[in-house]
Amino acid sequence: MKQSFPEKSRRPKHVAVIMDGNGRWAADRGLPRIEGHKRGADVVREITTYARELEIEYLTLYSFSAQNWRRPPLEVAGLMTLLHDYCNAELPTLMKNDIRLSVIGDLGRFPPRTRSAVQATMDATHRNRHMTLTLALDYGGREEIVKAARLIAADVKAGRLEPSAIDEELLAKSLDTCDMPDPDLVIRTSGEKRVSNFLLWQLAYAELCFTDVRWPDFSRADFDKALVDYASRDRRFGAVSSNDGKPGLGERSSGISDGESALDDRLSAVGASPLRVLPAAKG
Repeated sequence: MKQSFPEKSRRPKHVAVIMDGNGRWAADRGLPRIEGHKRGADVVREITTYARELEIEYLTLYSFSAQNWRRPPLEVAGLMTLLHDYCNAELPTLMKNDIRLSVIGDLGRFPPRTRSAVQATMDATHRNRHMTLTLALDYGGREEIVKAARLIAADVKAGRLEPSAIDEELLAKSLDTCDMPDPDLVIRTSGEKRVSNFLLWQLAYAELCFTDVRWPDFSRADFDKALVDYASRDRRFGAVSSNDGKPGLGERSSGISDGESALDDRLSAVGASPLRVLPAAKG
């Protein structure tokens, strides 16, 4: 590694990635868009493995947004098949590297075959602890906040919660990401400079890194560049200095807690699908 590569204490605990540019990568080569997505899946494998080697604890990938359903049906169908195949093919790698697969968003609209593959991989890896790989599927930041607001409103209506008790911590616990720290670093590939409805609450204090490299061309070296850039920044979280050893606003403890199942119970109470523990798919 380069001498300037940051030591572990200067690396982010949680990296989130907006994986952009698959379609344009394919178009540049005269290929169908799905070929770009296939190449992008290979890069997911490479970057996930590399993040594990670097001891990054959380990697969250914006895999399929709530707005991606608007894409051509043939492309959407290809993406569903690709996700199914990815889960089946990558399980040995996830187990070997002690990586837990998690999902934020809503799997309810996914084909039963795809949903079953995702669920089976989550079930098989749920005891893994060295890294959490989270796929954002049918996910939108605004939609997530609306869902959290509905959960809180239901608790108020049922008399379980006083309105005066609503605060940032409560809302954070009602989000899909209740069991992970907020992202330290968000990387977006392919030159766009926007967050596209991704983790809107959680990235309040995240460092943003934009690169012109398209996701299918994104390499370990590009990941290194983002980490070096991150390590050079002074993260103050609204304070004067980040060197006082105090956690900043938006930082939450790592590890897997009871919050996941508690949120699932609240989701079920208002008729919404649980996050990660889904009934076995039929058909």
